[in-house]
Amino acid sequence: MSAVGGPPLHPAVEVLGVLLGTWVGRGVGSYPTIETFEYDETITFGHVGKPFLTYTQRTTARDDGRPLHAEAGYLRGVGGDQVEFVVAHPTGVTELSVGSFVEGRLCLVSATVACSPSAKSVTGVERDFTVGDDELTYELRMAAVGLAMTHHLAATLRRV
Repeated sequence: MSAVGGPPLHPAVEVLGVLLGTWVGRGVGSYPTIETFEYDETITFGHVGKPFLTYTQRTTARDDGRPLHAEAGYLRGVGGDQVEFVVAHPTGVTELSVGSFVEGRLCLVSATVACSPSAKSVTGVERDFTVGDDELTYELRMAAVGLAMTHHLAATLRRV
């Protein structure tokens, strides 16, 4: 698979080609230390012909459109159905997660989370994506600010 005039998709990420494109939808966030909130989200997976997909994510508040969160990174094919996900957050958090993509399910668990001196403490992240019929759903769990791994985000997006 390649974009018009673009490079072909690298064989190491061919199985991930179903993720390519821009996805837009809505989600709900919660955590024991904050009030529940609703958000609009855009996720884009792209490629440049190398053994990774590019990843960008942006959210805005459903109630007034204010920016909430953004992150960017790479989803790397590292052999068979195994992947690595490298993500940077503007809040001073970086995560390196490992996992697999099997039958439309991308399951990731952080191997390393690093926080800048000014960032809130995040010690673990787990993400589960499911893709099919131009719909992408996900759940994100995290361990942060002294709390054990717990649900944080869930969303449903449609390919545009």
